[in-house]
Amino acid sequence: MKVNKRSIAAFGAITVLTSLALAGCSSGSTDDKSSDAGAKSGKLTVWVDAERVDAVKPAATAYEKKTGIEVDIVGKDVDTIKDDYIQQVPTGKGPDITMGAHDWLGELSTNGVVAPIELGDSADDYLPVALQASTYEGTTYMLPYAVENIAVLRNADIVKEPATSFDDMIAKGKAAGLEQPFVVEQGKDGNPYHLYPFQTAFGAPVFGTDDKGSYDPTDLQLGSDGGFEFANWLSAQGKAGTLNTDIDGEIAKQQFIDGKAAFWLTGPWNVSAAKDAGINLAIDQVPSPTSEVASPFAGVKGFFISAESKNKVAANDFLVNYIGTEDVQLELFKAGNILPALTAAADEAASDPIVAGFQKVGGDAVPMPAIPAMGSVWQYWGIAEAAIINGADPKTTWQKLVDDVTAAIK
Repeated sequence: MKVNKRSIAAFGAITVLTSLALAGCSSGSTDDKSSDAGAKSGKLTVWVDAERVDAVKPAATAYEKKTGIEVDIVGKDVDTIKDDYIQQVPTGKGPDITMGAHDWLGELSTNGVVAPIELGDSADDYLPVALQASTYEGTTYMLPYAVENIAVLRNADIVKEPATSFDDMIAKGKAAGLEQPFVVEQGKDGNPYHLYPFQTAFGAPVFGTDDKGSYDPTDLQLGSDGGFEFANWLSAQGKAGTLNTDIDGEIAKQQFIDGKAAFWLTGPWNVSAAKDAGINLAIDQVPSPTSEVASPFAGVKGFFISAESKNKVAANDFLVNYIGTEDVQLELFKAGNILPALTAAADEAASDPIVAGFQKVGGDAVPMPAIPAMGSVWQYWGIAEAAIINGADPKTTWQKLVDDVTAAIK
């Protein structure tokens, strides 16, 4: 699996003057005169999801005023934006820039529809997990703007202090008189995204990493000793009733809101429901079932440059020096309530203790794998976990998961 190199060749053909402009646009400052991108004409078309159009428009207006390059912000349906982008870019009808998620990168790269982005010195200004997620096979392809991860929501009126471990969490809830102290979304087909922090605590990531820190599809770690230890733990939790496939997202929410559960493993998308219910909310680290850290997945959102854009330099400049500023990233935060990827903006947003809690947990998070092989994992993973929770033999069920995934990847 190789990254399409047409965009690299295109950059190599740019004149010295334009190359200097690109170097200047890496400064991360809208005051830098080199952000004119070596041109005073042209147009950029930028696709964003419809909810974030207003957050991006001021940056577009500022860029047009500064450079004379028109920026057309187009609101798109979040459910179709990726497929539309992949289909349209090769025809030359797609945008210069699109908003998207980092775990699209494997598919976008395989289809040859993304160009590298040059962050320059501004790379150091982003949260480490955001930068890691924006990089694929050693090359940066995305300007990150938001980082999202799960954490434990705690009803601080029921349990005053955070749990020190998974067992301590259950004990604290039981001591408070709760039959089901902890809830997490599962459902009949399982939900490995929500259980992943516990799996990592057993030293069983999905894939290992190569010398560049990228996930290696040839190094499947599900079949490690830690994977089978995790499977045994799942079986024990199923028997104890602490994990239950009858609990889907809505049931988990309702049990927490009704005060039947003191701990809820979920994401920032459910914070407003808890607040609206009047719950005295605290955000805690994911309590580990072992002595190791429980690391959740991080999903990172950002912007990609089209491999077929006729104005890659201006696109790079607009992203790095305008979208990659504290003010714009805070506007995007207000639009979606997701932690900004830019460290300064994240720290500002974290003046809210709820946001600060998710930021702290995110410090232990790892990017969801963007490699195409991940599709083969999702297909079998949740079903295997659900079966184990419901009483299937953990060793044989987990081994079948490993065998199915290995065969699918090959």
